[in-house]
Amino acid sequence: MVGLKPPEVPPPATIKFVSAGTAACVADLCTFPLDTAKVRLQIQGEVRIPRSTGTVEYRGVLGTLSTMVRTEGPRSLYSGLVAGLQRQMSFASIRIGLYDSVKQLYTPKGAESTGLAARVLAGCTTGAVAVACAQPTDVVKVRFQANGVVLDGARRYSGTVDAYRTITREEGIRGLWRGTVPNIARNAIVNCGELVTYDLIKDALLRAQLMTDNVPCHFVAAFGAGFCATVVASPVDVVKTRYMNASPGQYRNVLSCLLGLLMQDGLAGFYKG
Repeated sequence: MVGLKPPEVPPPATIKFVSAGTAACVADLCTFPLDTAKVRLQIQGEVRIPRSTGTVEYRGVLGTLSTMVRTEGPRSLYSGLVAGLQRQMSFASIRIGLYDSVKQLYTPKGAESTGLAARVLAGCTTGAVAVACAQPTDVVKVRFQANGVVLDGARRYSGTVDAYRTITREEGIRGLWRGTVPNIARNAIVNCGELVTYDLIKDALLRAQLMTDNVPCHFVAAFGAGFCATVVASPVDVVKTRYMNASPGQYRNVLSCLLGLLMQDGLAGFYKG
């Protein structure tokens, strides 16, 4: 190890886990109001069982944020933050922290570089494992974020711990893993679209010598990767949000949720939020 430059020394797995989780939490603190607005827009206009009346209508991202502040107070923008941070520490740590290690497992021995297939497989694998571990935190986060338009604004849960207990008591342990299938599908798409695209964009920038391997290069690659992943994964994300937030009996399964959204809002409904 003596004489190696810092970038040439791969960080241990513990550092990858902690740094990935910490970075995700910092990002969540900055973007959580936007995520909450996205959830409200995704479930807006949904036919509910039992039917509710007097729901607030949201128009656009800024309109949603301002309406929430006006009708529910500024704290509503961060409803579900505790569960969100719990999700990031468990989900991002596994999804990002394990990516490089799993990518090496799929890379043939002796290969000079990792191929696209190995990157796709690694992204799908880490995404699926991360979802399986973090699903309960995601369910609770979404339900808190959607709370303002559920049952005429009535509070479902008094706190994060109460949410875990209530869901387990009323819906069984399976309730905490509601929507796992669409969530795995969404995160497989996001992982493939995000991590793989990030790798490809960064490699292209470096090969073309347009940028060096530094923070600006990482930022450009991450921006492009995030945009591509969001566009591709939005339809699955809308279905996932609605199904995870659904009350018992509202949908028979994920397919009925998808068909209900398609019949009610058309193809445009898949890009709500």
